[in-house]
Order: sequence, then C-alpha cells, then structure tokens
Amino acid sequence: MGCWAGWDHGKDYERGEPNSLQGVGMTSYIILLNWNGWKDTIECLESVFRLKADDFTVVVCDNASTDGSLDRLKDWARGELQSAASNPQLSALSSPPVLKPISYLELTREEAESSGQIPVVPLVFIQTGANLGYAGGNNVGLRYALRDERAQLFWLLNNDTVVDPNALTAIIQYMQGHPRVGLCGSLNLSYSAHRETLAYGGGVYNRWTARTAKTEQGASRSLSRAPARLDFISGASMLASRSFLREIGLMEESYFLYFEEHDWAARSKGIFDLGYAGDSIIYHKEGMSIGSNRNREMRSLLSEKYLSRNRLLFTRRFFPLALPTVMMTVTATAIYWLVRGNADRARVMLSSMFGGLQNIARTANPDFRC
Repeated sequence: MGCWAGWDHGKDYERGEPNSLQGVGMTSYIILLNWNGWKDTIECLESVFRLKADDFTVVVCDNASTDGSLDRLKDWARGELQSAASNPQLSALSSPPVLKPISYLELTREEAESSGQIPVVPLVFIQTGANLGYAGGNNVGLRYALRDERAQLFWLLNNDTVVDPNALTAIIQYMQGHPRVGLCGSLNLSYSAHRETLAYGGGVYNRWTARTAKTEQGASRSLSRAPARLDFISGASMLASRSFLREIGLMEESYFLYFEEHDWAARSKGIFDLGYAGDSIIYHKEGMSIGSNRNREMRSLLSEKYLSRNRLLFTRRFFPLALPTVMMTVTATAIYWLVRGNADRARVMLSSMFGGLQNIARTANPDFRC
C-alpha cells in the first residue's frame, strides 16, 4: 500500500514544455471508471493497492451504475466485501485481501470539479451522475486530480484489469527516462490467457480503412522492447503527464466510446512522443461492460454501433481525404455480415455510419479545457 503522507511538491511545468521528471518527488493519481462492473473493479483495486509505489491516490468514477456498484465498492473499502479472482492463475495479484478499512472520500461530480484544496486520502469515489461514456467519466476524475498541484502523473486504468505490483513504478521510471513522452502505455496481457499479448503499449492505425492492429515484436524480440511504430496508446493503461494535459487537454467526449485514445494521440503529434513501458504489466479482461470482444462475431451491437460511427468522426477530423475509403470499408464489412446472415449487425453498422456523417455536419469545435 502506498504512503499517503509527507508528499513533496512537484515542479509545476510550463505549458508546452516536455516532461522533466528526473529528481522530482512526484505524486500520481490512478483513475478507474466503473459502470455496472463492481466485481471487476474491486479485483482491480485489490491489485492496485498492492503496487510497490509510494505517493499515489486512487480515484474511482462511477458512471451512474444501476447495479449498486458504489455501495458495493464502499463495502469493499470498509472490509465488508471480498474480491474474487475469476482466473486462479492470477489470484496472487489480488489476494489475500489488503488491509482494511481503507479511508475514502465520496464526492458528487459537482464537488469533484469545484475549486479549492483537496484532502489527502488514499481512495476517492466520485458519482458522475450520468453515463458520460469513457472519456466523459475519466475526465471527471482528471479534473479532480488536476486540482492537486503536487500531482504530476495521471494513470488511466481500465477497471477490468489487474496489475503487476511493479506496473506503476516501471511506467514512472520510463517517463523519467524519456522526457519528451507525454502519454505512455503498458504491456497489455490477456487476463484469461495470461501469456497472450494484447498490446505492446498501443497499436498502429490505418487511416484509409480506420482499422487498428497490434504492434508486432517478432518471436526473437523482448516484450519490453519498444515497437518500431506506435500510433496510439491502449485505453486499458494510459499514463499522462501534467504537461501533456495542459498542452493537449482532456479527452474528447463526443466519441462516448472508442477512438478517444486515437484522438488524444493525433492531437499530440509533433508536440509529445508516445511511449511504451514494457516492464509495466497489466492483465486485461477486455470489454467486460460493453462486449468489445476481439472476435467480431462475439462483439455486442452496442460496441459495433460506436465503432462504426466513430471511425467516421475521427477520420473526418484528422484524415478527411480518407473519408471515402473508410466509408467503403464499413459498407463492405456490413455487406459481409449481411451475406453471412447477420442482418442486425449489418444494419447497425450502416445506420451508425450515416449517423456519424450527420453528426459531422452539426458538430461544433470541441472544447478540451481541463
């Protein structure tokens, strides 16, 4: 468990300057977003509070869950509810339970985003009041964390992950050694098949098809070695610096789900580098709340809806010349599903694509203020 007292005041970076974290006594914030997933969240929290790192605060933002998540999470913090690992091979990362009770602060969104000093507590619960989507919910946590002038690093971590005890220390050390990196990812392994790699920090992006792919290391390459190309950081684990947030701003909320991390990386291109800390290891269950499975036949229609729509939104914003080929790709994929007898998936893809086009026509310039 981290040390919660005696934090040093970190350097207050100037806008637009690269990171300079060497020798800085840093405070870090870990932000988790929960939506109807308290079982995954408490398993994640059990692993997080085993991190071999000092000076961090955990913020859990709840997007108006309907399953009593916030009450269950508070029960866990008081020691009245225990975590259960669904993969026994990884149970050592979240059991036996860490010492309880864990002191916590409970806030509304309005309280979290107000001005003024914030108390030093190990755990903060924020009820956002609505399902704000991935970016919207995490942005509430970021606005709260940015109120702490001592905080220099902000780790966005999916609630359906468990983390290696050295994950935070390793990613901080990477940032210290790479001053131009503003956004950094971890080695993302599969929770269910823990030797399978899901992402080396992030992935590569094809602007002409709006498809993403895993960066390949090759059989002879170390898992910790940086990939040759990295176009975005995986949203399962993203560490952002204060200077990155000041210069680039918060995540764009109009996507609701998917492409927020692509947008963040695209906005920062030429200003900050993207990084990969291969010794920072997380295990990801992948899309537990919304069904964003890698196997497209198992992917939920809700997931398909936002993927199809946001391909258009992201392309129009950053690669407008590629809009015709992206539309052709979505259309061809919809025809594929129609031929396979999955008319519902085809219909959702096409209707979402045209909905994205309509959204493009009426969307004003986004506001990324912290």
